[in-house]
Parts: sequence; C-alpha cells; structure tokens
Amino acid sequence: MRVPVVNQNHQPLMPTTPARARKWIASGKAVKRWSDCGQFYVQLTGKPSGRVAQDIVVGIDPGKNFSGIGVQSAKFTLYTAHLILPFQTVRDRMDSRRLMRQGRRKRRINRKVDFLNRAHRQKRFDNRCQGKLPPSIRANRQLELRIVSELCKIYPVSKIRYEYVRADVDLTSGRKKAKSGKGFSPVMVGQKWMLSQLEKFAPVVKVEGYQTASTRKHLGLTKNKLDKSNPEFNTHAVDGVTIAATAFVEYRQYHTTKVDSGDWFGNVTITSAIFKVILRPPYSRRQLHLMLPAKGGVRRRYGGSTTRHGLRKGDFVKSPKGVGYVSGDTEKQVSVSDANWKRLGQIASSKVQLIRRSNGLIVV
Repeated sequence: MRVPVVNQNHQPLMPTTPARARKWIASGKAVKRWSDCGQFYVQLTGKPSGRVAQDIVVGIDPGKNFSGIGVQSAKFTLYTAHLILPFQTVRDRMDSRRLMRQGRRKRRINRKVDFLNRAHRQKRFDNRCQGKLPPSIRANRQLELRIVSELCKIYPVSKIRYEYVRADVDLTSGRKKAKSGKGFSPVMVGQKWMLSQLEKFAPVVKVEGYQTASTRKHLGLTKNKLDKSNPEFNTHAVDGVTIAATAFVEYRQYHTTKVDSGDWFGNVTITSAIFKVILRPPYSRRQLHLMLPAKGGVRRRYGGSTTRHGLRKGDFVKSPKGVGYVSGDTEKQVSVSDANWKRLGQIASSKVQLIRRSNGLIVV
C-alpha cells in the first residue's frame, strides 16, 4: 500500500508509505487531501527532498457496461477501480427524448395541409456527417477519461495502456461481420476519440486482448467471467492492473541454433491496493415536463440538479438517517440516499449538513 504525494503546486511526486505519510501530517510537513476518485493523498507544505520518479502506468480495460482501471509500478499496485458505466441509462433517455420530440412534431404540424405549406423548420446544419460519436459511448468514455484525469493529478503517470478492441459490427443485426473492412462500428469511433484524448495526459500504448489474457495467466491472476456485474476486483479491475503490468513484463520469442521458443522477460509485483467502485449520480437532467400529462392537462416540471434548500443533487451530506447523497427534495424536506441510490429517508432541510459539494461522481 502506498500513499500519493503532491508538492505545494499540486504537481505529483512518487508515492510514499502510510507510516511516513502519518509522520509528515503529525509534524506539519504535509496536509490531508482526497481526490474526486476517492483516493487519499497528502500535499507537502515545504519543498520535496527529491523529484526522481519511477515509471507509473495506468491500465484501462474499457467495456460497454463496466470498465476496469489499474495503476501499477514495477514494485506496487497503487490503485484499482471498477467503473459502472452509464451506457444503458443514456440509451434509454435518448429513446425517451426521441419519443417526446416526435410527439411535439405530430401535435405542431397539420398534416392535412400540403407538404410545402406545412410548418416545417428548415434544417440549420447537415446532421448526416460520418464519424459521429453516439451519446451512450461518449458518456462511457468520458467517465473513464474523468478518472484518468484525476489519477494523473496525484500520480506521476509515465504511460497509459489501453486495451484496443477490433470490432467490425453490422449495426442492423448487432453481429460481427467478416473482416472485410466495410463495416462501421461506433465502438471503433469511440476508441479513436478516447485515444486522442488520453494523449493529452501521457503517451498511450494500445494492448491487444490476447496480450491481456496471456499476461494475466503469467501473473497468476484470476478473472470472474461468470457475473461481470459484480463490483469486485476480479471482474474488471484485474484486467486494468494486468494491462498496466504489460509495461513491465513481455513475452518474447527467441531463436537459437537448436530451438525456436519464447519466454517472459521483465519483473513486476502485484500487491494489494485500494479498490473503489465509481459511478455517476443517477438523477435525471432538467426536462421540460413529464411525458404524460397530469390531471387537468397540466404537466409538472421534471428533473434538474438543484433543490429548494441550497443543496444540489449528488451533494455528500450528513443527516440523522446517516451519511449519503442528496437525491431529491420536497417543499420542506431533503431526500438522502446511499451510494446505491436507495433512499435513507426524507429529512427536514435544517437537519441536513453539507460535507462536500457534488463532483459528478459517487465513490464506494
């Protein structure tokens, strides 16, 4: 276990031991800090004794519903995370938005009138451009990018390794085509966009899936393939650590006069590390109104991130029912939910105390 360290200007340094971090805090040489991704770190109050940095690699195992992230050095595993991606939520909300727009158009346009005389709004731009990134895939990659950006603030990251998926998908059936090169896959577009964004933080290396599997077997790690939704290290975070470890170990083939073979070169040590489950607060964005009209034909407002009591949805608060997140409000009360967004109770706003403003993440 290692504790991240940053200097006075918030520039990352090499992590230290927990015992040394406690001594620094007790003597006033450092102060406590917490990152948005749930990692505890210390900030030095004086000049650091050294700035020599070893290689620290971030490994990313991207997925559709879940992703794994690991931070690894040659001697220690520094951080692991299981990301619950908003893919299905964004898709469902986009479907609802499309239905609401269709309903408004049908109510607005008089179809008994000739087409040229209808109240059609002229197009403002060409929305048939190729290479468009679907909102659901963009949301997935943005959550991964957010965690990587937070990690780069507290770790001196030298490389980022990303598992590259080669997909050739038929969008009508959802099945993979033969490798003809004619198929278009939003997954590939999302990967291309993600790699271009990661380059802003550190050099990026693409890792193939077979390399991840062989390296995981060489390191003696096991993966839970039965239920990948389990928020545990062995589902996705294990691959994030494995992908990062490929920077330190490599399988190479060699040739001699008598034999053609191969062997593993390099050394890396996998250790116990902090493990976090991260997701976005599942509250609804501001909408014009509910889809179905209420009694009397009046539709009430729906969604939004603000409340009537000076709090925002997603704020981390303390209440008589326990510590949790603001998930809603009434005229005099605030709804407080746990990390799984299960309501703890509705408490009077005067009894709710703010701990930390919402940062757009829920860390378990």
